[in-house]
Amino acid sequence: MLSACKLDTVVFFVASLARSVPFYRDTLGLEVASMDGHDGPFAVAQAGPVSMVFIERPARVGETPVVVFSMDGGIDDCADALAARGVEIVVPVSEAPDGGLTLDFLDPDGAVLSLYQPAQAPRRR
Repeated sequence: MLSACKLDTVVFFVASLARSVPFYRDTLGLEVASMDGHDGPFAVAQAGPVSMVFIERPARVGETPVVVFSMDGGIDDCADALAARGVEIVVPVSEAPDGGLTLDFLDPDGAVLSLYQPAQAPRRR
């Protein structure tokens, strides 16, 4: 099911953007851009081909980071297939901060995995 997807983004839930942005920018040397999304401010950095997204939100240890796989379309079909295989969906298909679509589910150990589909891609294939 995910063989055509690529690892695209790692999402970090952080206690403070004001603390995290300088760490990743000044300490680690990444170029970090702060942005406003429909759910509030967040920051984005690139580490090679992988995007890093920082969202200020309380999280328990183990809930972050979230590994995000990018797909070119068919997120609703993937959601249906995952549910049919008994996978626990924790956030159904919903709008991502950039207008695309996202779906969060759990692996057998409770780690959050996510699918992301750009806004212009077809929901079903």
